[in-house]
Amino acid sequence: MFIQLEEQNNMKRFFAIIISALLLAAVATMPVSAKSPKLKALIVSGQNNHNWPVSHQALKLILDNSGMFESDIVLTAKAGGDMSKFKPDFEKYDVVVLDYNGDRWPAETDAAFLRYVQNGGGVVVYHAADNAFAGWEEFNKIIALGGWEGRTEKSGPYYYLKDGKPVLDHSAGPGGSHGQQREYPMHCRQAKHPITKGLPDNWIHGRDEMYDRMRGPANIKDLLYSGYAEKATGGSGREEPLVFTVDYGKARIFHIMLGHAGPTLEDNPAMQCAGFQTLLLRGAEWAATGKVKQAVPKDFPTDKKTSFRLDYTQPKK
Repeated sequence: MFIQLEEQNNMKRFFAIIISALLLAAVATMPVSAKSPKLKALIVSGQNNHNWPVSHQALKLILDNSGMFESDIVLTAKAGGDMSKFKPDFEKYDVVVLDYNGDRWPAETDAAFLRYVQNGGGVVVYHAADNAFAGWEEFNKIIALGGWEGRTEKSGPYYYLKDGKPVLDHSAGPGGSHGQQREYPMHCRQAKHPITKGLPDNWIHGRDEMYDRMRGPANIKDLLYSGYAEKATGGSGREEPLVFTVDYGKARIFHIMLGHAGPTLEDNPAMQCAGFQTLLLRGAEWAATGKVKQAVPKDFPTDKKTSFRLDYTQPKK
């Protein structure tokens, strides 16, 4: 009996070894994908005081042409229309890109967006999205700084730099303005952040608006780039925050005030600027994952000249 049991055990061990070897061989011969899964982005648009029919298409081209993202677009009803059906599933996405300034969302959608953000979702606040929802207190914390739409000292202080240091100015006045569109230098304020690491300290951005006199809760976490709003062109005469992250719980929020949409996709210098596109992509990756794996592109602008991607495509490595 003992010999028979021992033989059975030996046979079981033998077959276990054979099966393990076959499984290892099968795994070894399985094709390995050379590419990482693409990050899923949701672009929210449909209403804006800016040219959203151009901006949301440009955002999608930039994200998708990078090869890192697979983006969907969700549009609201037209201004004054029925917003009750606007119910995106934010949870399906690694990052939500806001290109929206218009009618208030349904209460159910507000709650779903807050849930997504407060649970650690990634958000990109793009240009005029920081004009939206002046009366929504939690949204103003998500964007940190906003403008227009009735914002005043009651919305929070102005935030700007003086001698390189942040100033919270509680003086009375409206929030949000900008001078004439122009090319202007960008000044790095945090070179060690994953989004800015390896990028130039100073570079020339393509013709764009420069937002100034922005105000709000001012819960900026990392100020990444600023620019000087020239009085001669209608600006505030101050060093203004333009690109930053927001301190809001577990969420990763990237706010970029650059990128005023041109009249067409072909005539869109602010969004065709290689600097804008690089920051958008790095900010979106960071918002989605907390890391930035992208190399610094060889066509990034310098402190001497601008650089453009007319077809919204990055240069090949």
